[in-house]
Amino acid sequence: MGSRLVRDNPVTVNDLLEGHVKLDIECLDRIYLHGYIANLQVGGQVINFLQQRGFPIPSPACMKQIGDVFRRGVQSYITANDKPLITLKSADRNIDIMRPYLDRAAATGRSQVAAVGVAQEFQRVFAAHQRDTDPGKCPQFSFDKTDRRVTVYYFYLWDEDFGPAFIKVCAYFPYPIKVWINGHEWAKRQCRKAGLGFTALSNGFATCDDPDALQEICDRLGPGTIEVFFQRWLARIPLPLTGADRDAGYWWELSMAQIETSRTIVFTQPRYARAFTDALIVDNLDLGRPDTLEIIFDRQVRTNTAGDFATKVVTRGVEVTVNAFYKHSRIKQYLKDGKALRIETVINAPKDLGCQRRLHNLDELATKARACNRRLLETERVGQGCVLASPVFERIAHSTVDAVGRRASALRFGHPRVQALAGALCVTLLAVTGITNRSLRALMTGLLGMPYSMTHASYDLTRLRRNGLIAKRAHCNTYDLTCDGLKFAIFYTKVHDRVLRPVFAAGQPQAAPELTAAMCSIERHLDDRLAQVRLPTAA
Repeated sequence: MGSRLVRDNPVTVNDLLEGHVKLDIECLDRIYLHGYIANLQVGGQVINFLQQRGFPIPSPACMKQIGDVFRRGVQSYITANDKPLITLKSADRNIDIMRPYLDRAAATGRSQVAAVGVAQEFQRVFAAHQRDTDPGKCPQFSFDKTDRRVTVYYFYLWDEDFGPAFIKVCAYFPYPIKVWINGHEWAKRQCRKAGLGFTALSNGFATCDDPDALQEICDRLGPGTIEVFFQRWLARIPLPLTGADRDAGYWWELSMAQIETSRTIVFTQPRYARAFTDALIVDNLDLGRPDTLEIIFDRQVRTNTAGDFATKVVTRGVEVTVNAFYKHSRIKQYLKDGKALRIETVINAPKDLGCQRRLHNLDELATKARACNRRLLETERVGQGCVLASPVFERIAHSTVDAVGRRASALRFGHPRVQALAGALCVTLLAVTGITNRSLRALMTGLLGMPYSMTHASYDLTRLRRNGLIAKRAHCNTYDLTCDGLKFAIFYTKVHDRVLRPVFAAGQPQAAPELTAAMCSIERHLDDRLAQVRLPTAA
């Protein structure tokens, strides 16, 4: 009986995503907003505001008077409504302290302020400076913004539509506000109102009777719904501004401080979720670095490029989180409650994705963030789904002419510059945020170990585009990887790093014993064959 060689095929990301997913939902998650008064941003506006308030001499004493009235109003509100006042410290995790009060409010089923927290925090506020004027005349002051430690009040809310939330009001001029809500909590309450059955994750959905209806609910959360929530609560809590101020044009507007857009993929069995993480860690995190095998890699950035550019893995116990940092924002990927894959794009600066901060731009930002989540997952899928027989590799390995007669240069496997180019395109951040001449130069300089000019980058971008591996975005010099581009980048890198390099290193001390033995066997059979045909072997 002959021996049989049995090879177990490793589990791939595509194996798990095709046939083992029972729920795939995209939803806004944590939403952190900044409330500001548009007409109180510079010193001259402060003077105008104080004068319309009836103060003949705009001075810091006027601002103190308004602040004192607000503080007394908060105390009166607490006393009249029998609400607890909790002192919060910087070392505290506020939500843990407020959780019992929020649970108690939720049990009533009525929208209400659950508790009020007070803290001392640094805020960007106005400071007054007396001008050098004639002592015989009234004193004059100028106003400039600075960071100062001031009193802030946290109004922790339980809302019938949004569930737990808070509004933080600064007690010092110009009274900035912060608002925190959760999109998943909003969606859960809309499902209950619609009679849609579901089971919850700690912050999300584990199952749903009608996934399509659930996605429609998640898609409904937009700036209008949030604005209604905000204005409704401004009418219920004490504020430093009055109705007369609002009529005069001094009222809060909302802008986006931090927006989390999530995609939750729930697997049919928890073991599939764990297998997904294992397949992801093993096969994707070293891509983009042909010169070394490591799971933590930094993107080389020039001195005039702001922000963090890196991908790293954080392990806590048996849980693994993959973080990709881009400027002020990041994408993270992790297991949720051990049963679901969670991908979150966390935008701390909307301009990172080309959006403005005002709340009415939320839909545009959410669309772009969802696209980031999608491209990250597509990159991982292509990384384990490209095959040698693909016509893409047959086409790009030879010079061709495109539909309009332009020559597309060959991208020959094994050429150092082509391999470095493939490695640069494998970096997860490029798949998510796009490719520019500058970002390509930064990566290629490190991968080649030699200068890589703007002209070199332009040439390589042109031949990538003509080969259909990247596509130019409208109205900007930024490119996105196409599906063929992902296949090219990942396949060239994987074959080079994981097949050829280990094979050629078989005679080195660090090579695996099984590979060394196999190569020795092949060499012996080749020598025997050469001897049979009477060809000399190399010394």
